[in-house]
Amino acid sequence: MLDRISASLPSLAPAEQRVGQLVLADPHSFARLPVRELAEKAQVSKPTVIRFCRSLGYDGLADFKLKLAGNVAEGVPFVHRSVDADDKTSDVLVKVIDNSVAAFLQYRNAANATAIEHAVDAIVNAWKAKKRVEIYGVGNSGVVAQDAQHKFFRLGISSQATSDSHIQTMGATMLRQGDCLIVISNSGRTRELVDVAHIARSQGATIIAITSSHTQLSDSCHILLAADNLEGSDLYSPMASRLLHLLIIDILATAVALKMDGSLAQNLQNLQNQLQQKRYGI
Repeated sequence: MLDRISASLPSLAPAEQRVGQLVLADPHSFARLPVRELAEKAQVSKPTVIRFCRSLGYDGLADFKLKLAGNVAEGVPFVHRSVDADDKTSDVLVKVIDNSVAAFLQYRNAANATAIEHAVDAIVNAWKAKKRVEIYGVGNSGVVAQDAQHKFFRLGISSQATSDSHIQTMGATMLRQGDCLIVISNSGRTRELVDVAHIARSQGATIIAITSSHTQLSDSCHILLAADNLEGSDLYSPMASRLLHLLIIDILATAVALKMDGSLAQNLQNLQNQLQQKRYGI
């Protein structure tokens, strides 16, 4: 989070830059002090402090301070440690778990709640209008797309997940205004996914991308759910990024469920009762 603030400073107004410099100088104090004292220390107005937080993508000062406090207080470092060929099994265990936990904590502190809200609204609106929800991914991301379809299917939302590029092209071509396309990609540079995003967008569909920022795919979507993970291209597998994408799908599915009508709870209870009959008793 502090790295993001530092990188964003040149693009901010001079007054907001002073607020950012105050954060970087003493993040612990910034997270505790009231807005009046923060404004005095930065020699800016109170609205400028709030504008600074919103310029970085947060809902306001309270949201910014909450995530800042969590960022500077976490015991797990936000550093990805790649698995090495000579690692012992105990080292692999610690690295994989720490990398996953660090990715989750990083996302919690950096997530754009407004973008998630817009994505949820797009999916709910498509469901209400009986429009199509398509979910595309290839390779590792194709597995995440299948999980997303399962989550929405459980909620009674008709959706289709595919990792075949030909089916994706045909599906994107048939999308229309009000339809929703969720595209999942770790790199954000997979040619097939960027191409189908352009096709679907030209057809009037709403494009939601779960991918890295500042990529071809992130530039091609309407709603970006940025999943910026520090692991990059791990030699063995993009482990934490896959878990991070699954986490974002869980957040979307839960938020969508809460916005659906009151009959959902009863439907889910009936579903659970039916599934219980397929299990052996204790």
